[in-house]
Amino acid sequence: MATKDAPPRWDRKMQQRLARGEAAALGELYDRFASLVHSLAHRVLGDERAADGITREVFAHVWEHPDAYDPKQGPLRSWVAALTHRLAVQRLRATETAALARDGQGSTEELERKVRRASVAARADYIVTSMPAPLRAALELAYFQRRDYRQTAVDLGVTEDEARRRLRLGLQLLSTAHDAGAPPGAGGPA
Repeated sequence: MATKDAPPRWDRKMQQRLARGEAAALGELYDRFASLVHSLAHRVLGDERAADGITREVFAHVWEHPDAYDPKQGPLRSWVAALTHRLAVQRLRATETAALARDGQGSTEELERKVRRASVAARADYIVTSMPAPLRAALELAYFQRRDYRQTAVDLGVTEDEARRRLRLGLQLLSTAHDAGAPPGAGGPA
């Protein structure tokens, strides 16, 4: 049985394969994480073409710097999400700063508020897509279908206590979106 600190086997193997220059590994990584990367970039930037560009940048970075990921620091998924977040925020800042300089409207404070909002929204999206399916299902019923915990319990076929527990835990996880403003593992992918 693996210890809690041991990185997932797939993550270690993928990092090793990328470090050896296996193009097939990059293809597998892309297949697994491209939708995550694109959706996070789109959430930050609000622009399909810019999100496409960030997606290309992320996978190019991973290909060119496979040793930048350290499996001991956390899951590969979190590292890729953090890298995406960092590149998307850099792009947003550059785009908005250029618009600010060109138009002379707005302020750096407004720019930072916009970046912060985009970061929190992207983190919330990441948290929801990463949480276990039972928690996500409970939150979706409560939020999108306006179910209370009793209705959620009936819809999910669980006890009311279990429905409350899932909703509470899901909301606690979501509340962390404001804590850091970046996807988990954003300790600085290089």
